[in-house]
Amino acid sequence: MSRLREYYQENIVPKLRTELGLSNDFGVPKLEKIVLNMGVGEGTADSKHVKQAMEELTQIAGQKAVSTTASKSVASFNLRQGQKIGAMVTLRRERMYEFLDRLINIALPRVRDFRGLYKKSFDGNGNYSLGIREQIVFPEVAVSNVESIRGLDVVVVTTTRNDAWAAALLTEFNFPFVS
Repeated sequence: MSRLREYYQENIVPKLRTELGLSNDFGVPKLEKIVLNMGVGEGTADSKHVKQAMEELTQIAGQKAVSTTASKSVASFNLRQGQKIGAMVTLRRERMYEFLDRLINIALPRVRDFRGLYKKSFDGNGNYSLGIREQIVFPEVAVSNVESIRGLDVVVVTTTRNDAWAAALLTEFNFPFVS
């Protein structure tokens, strides 16, 4: 069992249960999944960019990434329906907790000019989204093998539909929110 999952079960669940006034442990919000997404605009011209993005995302997540395709054609972007334009991976259970641990303790402190995360990035349904401008902040990605700097989106999905409860959960996980 990962360190962060043990911390959740032993420390966060009892604390949030009393803070939120819940009657049992099953009502406490928990992490459901983490989705990593990397859009590749150059993928329309050359598919090797999408393959490179999939390899980098696989290294970051520790799980094989899949390619995403365009849902409809857009002539002004030279985009055809079904064309590969990005990569994504969905993390659950142990890999999710291990990625979250690496994100909070290793990757975010390595972001240039990092001042914290904004609490306004909740979507109204208890999910939190953040963007990372450079994939090289993750130590799994070898800088010498990177052909181009790409950003990625991280979406943390929780079981609650309340943004305040989700913020309380992520704060207990030591998310570096700006006050």
